[in-house]
Amino acid sequence: MKHTETELLELKKAISDMWRLVQSQLEKANTALLTGDEELARVVMSREKRVNAFELKIDSDCENYIALYSPVAIDLRFVLSVLKINKTLERIGDFADGIARFVLEIDGHNQHLELLKSLKIEDMFCCVQEMLEKDKLALEEENTALAGIVFTIDTKVDDCYADALQSLAKHITAHPEDVLYCLNVVTLLRKIERIGDHCNNIMEELVFYLDAKVLKHQKTTQDKDTE
Repeated sequence: MKHTETELLELKKAISDMWRLVQSQLEKANTALLTGDEELARVVMSREKRVNAFELKIDSDCENYIALYSPVAIDLRFVLSVLKINKTLERIGDFADGIARFVLEIDGHNQHLELLKSLKIEDMFCCVQEMLEKDKLALEEENTALAGIVFTIDTKVDDCYADALQSLAKHITAHPEDVLYCLNVVTLLRKIERIGDHCNNIMEELVFYLDAKVLKHQKTTQDKDTE
């Protein structure tokens, strides 16, 4: 095996390891939020530094590979995609950390767990976790046919987000004493919705790497019709 191939395999392994860590962070943040488990929230926060360390190492490895081997074609697309996916995974890790902090820092959280369940936040979490897993599978199997599934699930996340905002508005009308907590929940919902957007971005990078197609900023027919 060529030395350059070994380096690429090591890069692929490193991004997969970071991926698993971020998935674990997201799963733990989800559980902590929906159960009010403060100890688990602290675990998520304590592991955030590991996510950041992964990002710095992978960034450095990608830069070194480009400097040493001047890759072209699919190898170059792979390294460029890893750089962007690496940053995106770190951002998802940041959102998981933010969700964990919500559990610890927002007053009255444990008294509002039923409200969160009524907003179908668990469904949103399940969707973004599935998107992240499909992205990972697409990389491992080099299969961009999964892109359609990921983009479809993101639409479901957006719909859940919109429904949750409507439900929160009704709750505030009925319970004005909860307005501050609900405003914090809006920020929380936005974090989960943004995780879905980031999962979309990861799939777009994989399509660029594997199919040499740029999907970023492309508008769907429906988007154009509504302009």
